[in-house]
Amino acid sequence: MAGKKVLIIYAHQEPRSFNGSLKKVAVDELSNQGCTVTVSDLYAMNFEPRATRKDIIGPLSNPEVFNYGVEAYEACKKRSLASDIIEEQKKVQEADLVIFQFPLYCFSMPAILKGWMDRVLCQGFAFDVPGFYDSGFLKDKRALLSLTTGGTAEMYTKAGVSGDFRYFLWPLQHGALHFCGFKILAPQISFAPEFSSEEERKVMIDSWAQRLKGIWKEEPIHCTSSWYFGE
Repeated sequence: MAGKKVLIIYAHQEPRSFNGSLKKVAVDELSNQGCTVTVSDLYAMNFEPRATRKDIIGPLSNPEVFNYGVEAYEACKKRSLASDIIEEQKKVQEADLVIFQFPLYCFSMPAILKGWMDRVLCQGFAFDVPGFYDSGFLKDKRALLSLTTGGTAEMYTKAGVSGDFRYFLWPLQHGALHFCGFKILAPQISFAPEFSSEEERKVMIDSWAQRLKGIWKEEPIHCTSSWYFGE
């Protein structure tokens, strides 16, 4: 799909990790398709995950009591957010597809990636009130979570000790990304690569590469509670 733009938000400390291999496969395959691929390597960038007063350049709208959400919203409208936020927002704005590559930490994302979402996907840029979920400002874009787990696939079933994997996807996909309007593609979950054989890891990587060949033809999931929790 020549002309398409892809942004990969990569959150892993080690380039030689399994997550690093999945990221590289995505860059190679999508580039071979003629896509323009941009990678935000959050650890390599030393990305600041904390949402603080430093994110607002210039005077506050209410200097008496600091309210981050309000101040970020006002700063977004005035284009007075910190430069690292604006740079990431520009990447998102230009992308047709955003892929998040990360290891699952405590049923969630690494803190540095959560901080990216907190700071970058702010009100005024990604959503407003009204203007969220199907009306979110990023509704013309697609998002995909590619993540690895420490537990096996059997652990993440309804009968498993960790419950259905769709349960932990609810806050990640629905509460964070679909809230901003993203159309959500089915997740790519690589279960327990650390405890898998070399051949099993190769199968996971090949599966990801094969999926990416047809990624532009995929239909988004139905973003309803029944997709995550059943009827």
